[in-house]
Amino acid sequence: MSYVDMELTDEVKGKVLELVKAVSSKGRVRKGVNEVTKSIERKKAKLVVIAEDVSPAEIVAHLPKLAKEKGIPYAFVKTKEELGKAAGLKVGTSSIAIEDAKENEALLGDVIKLLPKKEKEEEKKE
Repeated sequence: MSYVDMELTDEVKGKVLELVKAVSSKGRVRKGVNEVTKSIERKKAKLVVIAEDVSPAEIVAHLPKLAKEKGIPYAFVKTKEELGKAAGLKVGTSSIAIEDAKENEALLGDVIKLLPKKEKEEEKKE
């Protein structure tokens, strides 16, 4: 079972990583699956970024569904290493949540516009 439910171009993935790098220096970013899960559940996350190479997949498989339920946009990048590096870490990370983009709000908005639209789970059921 793969948790990656959207295909993003390399260009879009690059912009997502650029945003993570810009925000992690001045904004507020939560790193790691536990922190990201809490951020989504509390509806503090403005964008969730998940690595595609997490193994076992069950570690992050709940994040896309949870983000959809809460109406929070999410994106995927190729590797944990590039996500960790963009977030200013020396190690890879499975996922991050951007909670406050500070002066990068415009860039955050631009990146969100590039992502495929996902309906909330509740809207699908109606």
